[in-house]
Amino acid sequence: MPPDLDAEIAAAAAQAGMSYSAWLAGVARKEFTIRAGLAAVSQFERDHGPFSADEMAEADQWAAQAVKRAGQAGTSRERRSA
Repeated sequence: MPPDLDAEIAAAAAQAGMSYSAWLAGVARKEFTIRAGLAAVSQFERDHGPFSADEMAEADQWAAQAVKRAGQAGTSRERRSA
């Protein structure tokens, strides 16, 4: 692993209050979740056709609100480790 990347991971893990391996496991879990979600969307579009502009705008609005809610909830959450 490149030393600079190793140092960034160690710093991110320490900032999150997690071990190095727990932080890496969390990042890998997120990556696999994203990949599965993208595959599901692709399959849905193959089965039902592409999403319309209105559907995409509605999804963007929902996502923006979800991110805002998560940010508000994140201010009171305690740090956890795996």
